[in-house]
Amino acid sequence: MCVCVSVSEAGIRPSLLGLQPPTLCAPLSEALLDPRLLLGLLVSAVGLVELRVLVVRGESVGGASPGAEPASALALLGDRVLNASAEAQRAAARFHQLDVKFRELAQLVSQQSGLIARLERLCPGSAGGQQQVLPPPLVPVVPVSLVGGTDDAGRRLNSAAEPQRDQTLRQPGPLASPLPLGHPAVPPKPAGPWQDCAEARQAGHGQSGVYELRVGRHVVSAWCEQQLEGGGWTVIQRRQDGSVNFFTTWQHYKVGFGQPDGEYWLGLEPVHQLTSRGDHELLVLLEDWGGRGARAHYDGFSLEPESDHYRLRLGQYHGDAGDSLSWHNDKPFSTVDRDRDSYSGNCALYQRGGWWYHACAHSNLNGVWHRGGHYRSRYQDGVYWAEFRGGAYSLKKAAMLIRPLRP
Repeated sequence: MCVCVSVSEAGIRPSLLGLQPPTLCAPLSEALLDPRLLLGLLVSAVGLVELRVLVVRGESVGGASPGAEPASALALLGDRVLNASAEAQRAAARFHQLDVKFRELAQLVSQQSGLIARLERLCPGSAGGQQQVLPPPLVPVVPVSLVGGTDDAGRRLNSAAEPQRDQTLRQPGPLASPLPLGHPAVPPKPAGPWQDCAEARQAGHGQSGVYELRVGRHVVSAWCEQQLEGGGWTVIQRRQDGSVNFFTTWQHYKVGFGQPDGEYWLGLEPVHQLTSRGDHELLVLLEDWGGRGARAHYDGFSLEPESDHYRLRLGQYHGDAGDSLSWHNDKPFSTVDRDRDSYSGNCALYQRGGWWYHACAHSNLNGVWHRGGHYRSRYQDGVYWAEFRGGAYSLKKAAMLIRPLRP
């Protein structure tokens, strides 16, 4: 018995299938093993070409019908063809799904490549050829004023250091005025609001405490120091126990945070409103962990408006703490989310505070309140005044006070 395969020419050329003649005949046992005949059968099963399978018997007298054996062989061949056709259709469906997924992944990779290229152009130190940002320069660990100093300087440097602890682990300490001057408990708020603490002092209020001040259209609470050098001082900043986190955002530094009878920051906008009324002086009071105090006085102090990023304006320095603020004169205020410093990196991020950073700081009174003075940190992020105890010494107490200049 032989099997013959005829390939229709409807849209398909037989030469493409490897079937050179239009009709091929071979014994059934060979047809099952002949790749060309099997390929023709598969093509017919998926509807691409027409196959005509003919069962031919040898010449016989009387034209009798085919026997049972050729019919069963032909049925087996048909089942195989149908199975192969179904498998081919499933494979085609899987291929289509994989092709769709591949296109989606290719599109995603293309988008990510574009994003990476943009980040490389924006980020410092990228492969795009920009210079790598280095850590900020460090101020001297020991202030210049103490190098080769007297025995008194040695006592200042050898003060006992307590175990260090970050400000986030501190609990609120006792209330205090700018520095421990022995004031009594906080009195009730005097009648107000006042224009500033100097006006309250002139009105006869000689007790230090929390007063209400009118700044612009708002009323704020501030600590008024009324017993130091004639009084009239408005405390705009105080550090004393690490109870308040000063590593915060521009908006917090703008409006103020903390409590005026403890650690607090009065606010850039209130300070600008106060100093815009006339000439002011600034007094900075410092205390180390050995109990030694120091002061820095500036005969001029004001802040520009927010449109100029509360730029610092300072007068001449006087005092015994050393001048660690004039280096920041004429610099805008910077926070972790408003980088306005002169450094290629973000000084507020390195120093962990908000300040009139340059590149980066000779003073950092809004830094991390490290317990014990000398601290270990990757960067100089403590509460320091470089000319007093150096950049690697975090002060125990610090306060900034302003007052209108007297005629």
